[in-house]
Amino acid sequence: MSTNLSNSAIEVAHLSKVVSTVDGPLSILHDISFSVANGESLAIVGASGSGKSTLLGLLAGLDTPSSGDILLMGQNISAANEDQRAKVRLNYVGFVFQSFQLVEHLSALENVQLPLQLKGVSPRDADSQARVWLERVGLGERLNHRPQTLSGGEQQRVALARAFAARPAILFADEPTGSLDDANGQKVIDLLFQLNQDIGSTLVLVTHDLALAQRCQRQILIRAGKIVLA
Repeated sequence: MSTNLSNSAIEVAHLSKVVSTVDGPLSILHDISFSVANGESLAIVGASGSGKSTLLGLLAGLDTPSSGDILLMGQNISAANEDQRAKVRLNYVGFVFQSFQLVEHLSALENVQLPLQLKGVSPRDADSQARVWLERVGLGERLNHRPQTLSGGEQQRVALARAFAARPAILFADEPTGSLDDANGQKVIDLLFQLNQDIGSTLVLVTHDLALAQRCQRQILIRAGKIVLA
């Protein structure tokens, strides 16, 4: 992997996404261009169906654009195959999802250990690092609990520990408080920004929550697949 020498963690140029439907081609994103500086926090906001979640999936290399370029840490993932995109994600990216996406048959500790082990961290170091991060999110007493025995707020805190344990250069969050009540949602928001500030990663999140969006340094508003405010 080459080193990103620019000041941008993410660069997007003339990005479009068109899908086939029974009624013909449907344009979901059209001519999207922007950049995100290293260490910056950015919220992508817009109504349901505006294309914001599709954009996040493209930025994270989970899908491919119809046209345009996406560079993550200097790596052009729009021109990469799935194996190459997976390597970029492993090296640079962390995720926090609305639905937590924890592995049900693994304990909280094992869920946090997993991405560390995938990155080649030794089992002993993965164990110690996972314990530290679960302590940081207030779950030091819940290490051996499986997801189904944890509350929604606790599950999202495990997801935060998992995302931050690998110290990603870029963290993507998709409606990170969407499945939580207001009290737990606020706790997760505070923790998300605290941990992100601590490790200095670039944060890009999709949210309907304007209060959450306003805590980011910058917001992008998408309407009908186009950026209308950046």
